[in-house]
Amino acid sequence: MALVLWILAVILVVSGIVSLVRGQILWGAVLIIVGLLVGPGGVSLFT
Repeated sequence: MALVLWILAVILVVSGIVSLVRGQILWGAVLIIVGLLVGPGGVSLFT
């Protein structure tokens, strides 16, 4: 389960960075924050 959370967190953070580069600042920030919360190092939403 931890591997799935890591993959999901990486995908969210990378897509957030891409959104920031494209100029969608709010959406990018939301994706990055959610990615950090979902990751096993953060406050996991699934535990």
